[in-house]
Amino acid sequence: MKTPYDIIRRVRLTEKGSALQEKHNGYVFAVDPKANKIQVRQAVERIFNVKVVRVNTMNCGGKLRRARTKQAGRTSDWKKAVVILKEGDKIDLGV
Repeated sequence: MKTPYDIIRRVRLTEKGSALQEKHNGYVFAVDPKANKIQVRQAVERIFNVKVVRVNTMNCGGKLRRARTKQAGRTSDWKKAVVILKEGDKIDLGV
């Protein structure tokens, strides 16, 4: 059984995420690729003590990267979760 800290890997702080936070009270997380929406909801509610209204997830493919050679490498695939919180709830990101 995975702990909530195994499911939620990091908070993604981007301009699009900031706009989502202001407009819809939503937050973007990088999560474990094998986690489903129910596990993400439970992990966010347990870690941050908030009420989650909706969870949207998407698999993001890694990008090709090249470092000083012709041979290209690839960044890792990862999973993104957009979590919408109940009105009035807030996550303090300390930024």
